[in-house]
Amino acid sequence: MKNPQVVDVITRRWRAALFLFMLATGVSMASWVARTPAVRDALEVSTGAMGLVLFGLSIGSMAGVLASGGLVRRHGGRLVIAVGAALLVAGLLVIAGGAALEVSGGVFGGLALFGAGMGLAEVAFNIEGAAVERTVGRPVLPVLHGCFSLGTVVGALVGMGLTAVRFPVGWHLAAVALAVAAAGVWTVRAVPAGTGRESAVTGDAESAAGAEGATGTSDAAGTARTESAAGSGAGGGGRAGGVRGHLAVWRDRRLVLIGLIVLAMAFAEGSANDWLPLLMVDGHGTGATAGSLTFMLFAVAMTTGRFTGGPLLVRYGPAAVVRASAVVAAVGVGLVVFSDSALLAGAAVVLWGLGASLGFPVTISAAGEDARPGNASARVAAVSTAGYAAFLVGPPSLGFLADHVGLRNAMVVVLVLLGGAALITGALRRVPGASVAEAPSSQRDLV
Repeated sequence: MKNPQVVDVITRRWRAALFLFMLATGVSMASWVARTPAVRDALEVSTGAMGLVLFGLSIGSMAGVLASGGLVRRHGGRLVIAVGAALLVAGLLVIAGGAALEVSGGVFGGLALFGAGMGLAEVAFNIEGAAVERTVGRPVLPVLHGCFSLGTVVGALVGMGLTAVRFPVGWHLAAVALAVAAAGVWTVRAVPAGTGRESAVTGDAESAAGAEGATGTSDAAGTARTESAAGSGAGGGGRAGGVRGHLAVWRDRRLVLIGLIVLAMAFAEGSANDWLPLLMVDGHGTGATAGSLTFMLFAVAMTTGRFTGGPLLVRYGPAAVVRASAVVAAVGVGLVVFSDSALLAGAAVVLWGLGASLGFPVTISAAGEDARPGNASARVAAVSTAGYAAFLVGPPSLGFLADHVGLRNAMVVVLVLLGGAALITGALRRVPGASVAEAPSSQRDLV
């Protein structure tokens, strides 16, 4: 018989590790974003040229995102997270050196490493988070992404303060790299092995459950391994069929619509992450510190939406919540684009952040709902990949468009995508018969 206390402790440690590292990645991302005006000035490049530098982040991120699902199927989430953490730290250090030496190529290369680490780790984190969510029977993904947003608040606050005192960008990012390294070491030690790995169990699911009972392994780790065994059969027959199984999930029309929703919502979030400080500086004539403050407001709004959105999801359902979120985000983006008042635009960023906050985690959670549990990891990986494609490739393309129409006008693309997403949110209605996480009785239960 399983020991409930052991199960609870191990599961809580697993969940806490995911929360911690998502917090650390949020700090690292916001630290970079908050210092982009200073980096641009140090490199003495135009907005379009800065888009080319940012493309390093996109290239690395897409490489990481595209590789992550297959690597998780082969080696499990923990190893992929470890490699991702190492690349994140290396990337931050290279960016720090490139900024200090004022070398655009160095910043580009550092962003490529940073993006690769982010892409590898975050897809694996979504798979891990979905597994924890099914194990504990409570919403986890919104809070997991809320930790990322909380990290962006911390990173933006620190970045704003260091920008105000003209602290060197290189030393700032080097310090962040050390903090991420420490968080990564603890996280890798706390995450159980085998989540999402197709070859984790060579027998059937019952043998995995039997081994779990014999060794006293946690319910969380047992669930991960049992699901891996099922996934091996459902995903297309081991490594040879794993890629085919991964692609086959897109035959589901509902999953395609979910993928389109996550494309739009991730694009809205990524556009703010990449361009918001420069949008306020160049588009509304604010100073660099005010630009960082605006990004901090966006991050606070994102964090608030993700930590408080659970009751809304329970009461109204994911389809209605994401539809309303898309509309609210569109109103915020519209005011930023069309208002000539810097103060009103800055306030509208709150609507942008609140509206974009739940789109990504809710769509990932919806993708994991399936009558065949073994198919969940492949569906989560597929939708995560689609979301990160929009999150990382789309926003830098706005820089090239901005050279022709201006950065404010380029953001009209975000408005169009949000409007389209609002029209197809019916795909997020819960699947009959699929296991759905219940709402926690209090926020304290989640952490």
